[in-house]
Amino acid sequence: MRFFARLTNLITGTLREWMGTRERRNPAAVYEAAIGERVTQYAKLREAAASILYLRNKLGKQLDDATRELVTTQEQIALAVDRNDDPAALFLIGRKDRLTADIERVTGELTELTNEAEGAKRNLIAFQSDIQRLREEKARMLARLANAQARLRLQRAINGIAGLTPDADIQALESVREYIERSVTAVATSHETGDATLDARLEAIRSDQADRAARAQLDELKRSRRRVLLPMVMPNGAGIAAG
Repeated sequence: MRFFARLTNLITGTLREWMGTRERRNPAAVYEAAIGERVTQYAKLREAAASILYLRNKLGKQLDDATRELVTTQEQIALAVDRNDDPAALFLIGRKDRLTADIERVTGELTELTNEAEGAKRNLIAFQSDIQRLREEKARMLARLANAQARLRLQRAINGIAGLTPDADIQALESVREYIERSVTAVATSHETGDATLDARLEAIRSDQADRAARAQLDELKRSRRRVLLPMVMPNGAGIAAG
């Protein structure tokens, strides 16, 4: 028996914990369930109050009828006494007593029903206020929950950013910056080096061209000098040969 009792308690506790977890995850449903329960109770109370009001109105009509009949009976008793009709007077007196008792009974019941009706009205008003209060509380608390959840998500995001190792991001940025700087520097250096090499080659070409032009002029001068000197040398050589 103790085993089954413990098992029952364990199952009950597990179900309560599961239900509590589900309720915490969906507070709107919990509020709606509470509001729905009160609306159901309000409907039942309103139906009961309507029944009480119906009975009160019915008893009120009975009381009015009994009161009018009592007045009529009292008038008839007076007429029967005036006519010395004792049997009729006795019968009417009996009716009067019954009517008086009925009036007292109905009056008491009507008083009780009136009090119950007033209590039902107060309960209806209280239930209406409670339902309205729960609806307002639901809107307010769900708004607070949404605000808290948004702040919690923001805090988690901030903590997540703060919890990350910033060195990795910084190192990645520095690596990219360094790569860009190296690329730009390499392009600039290549451009400058290329221009310097080209200038040097052009200068060498110009120097070689100038040397060739100067040598060509020198060769031309030498040829010109040989053409001028050759006729002057030949006659002298011929005269010596003839002599």
